[in-house]
Amino acid sequence: MSIHPSANIHPSSVIEDGAIVGENCVIGPFCLVGPQVVLGAGVELKSHVVVSGDTFIGDDTVIFQFASIGAIPQDLKYDGEPTKLIVGKRNRIREYVTLNLGTAQGGGVTRVGDDNLFMASAHVAHDVQIGNRVILVNSVAVAGHCFIEDNVIIGGLSGIHQFVRIGQGAIIGALSMVTADVLPHALVQGPRAELDGLNLVGLKRSGVARDDINQLRAAFQMLKQGEGSFKERAMRLSEDFDSEYVAKMIAFVTGESDRGFLTPK
Repeated sequence: MSIHPSANIHPSSVIEDGAIVGENCVIGPFCLVGPQVVLGAGVELKSHVVVSGDTFIGDDTVIFQFASIGAIPQDLKYDGEPTKLIVGKRNRIREYVTLNLGTAQGGGVTRVGDDNLFMASAHVAHDVQIGNRVILVNSVAVAGHCFIEDNVIIGGLSGIHQFVRIGQGAIIGALSMVTADVLPHALVQGPRAELDGLNLVGLKRSGVARDDINQLRAAFQMLKQGEGSFKERAMRLSEDFDSEYVAKMIAFVTGESDRGFLTPK
């Protein structure tokens, strides 16, 4: 066990032998930190937090009461093999959130980037890869092996099917069941989620240039019509557009997909 002298640990909490607690950490009452856990500098556990497994928590992350971080996967194939959870810097992980370890079949690592907000009761399953500045609203459930790029917002009580990819800057409306890949900067909503346009509000708030937005809108319209498969139409976009945002959309559509795509109506 290695505890930095500047750490502030409530006497009711249990830090198991082998754990590493970094500089200026604050661990509130009745927390449990397992023997393979590493807490970076400035991490705060509010109270009644359990951090277990081979788990790394990045600097200045705050975990609120009753969260369960680094527990074994909710996957019957898991048989105790060594896997990891890696959480980046400055995340806000609210009450009753669950983040699970990876599985050997899925690469062995569940990974969360920086500056994310996971609201109350959100669930991140085994082998999920989450980028930076992602918001999971209350009670969002992300199934195993999903890939969520930067700046995605997923509305409350939504479910993301296993192996789904969600592209950068997409927004998912509340109460949506997402069963296929979501294009970058897309707007998705509905009980059985449907692609309903572009996240224009998010693009404008991010300061994306008007020309890039106009090119994205035109590219999106071209994806809705024309000959060939959805992927073939996406590949033809490179002939008509020079925006880096359109290029990223093309790369996303032509990349490997296990679930297919939500396509424009």
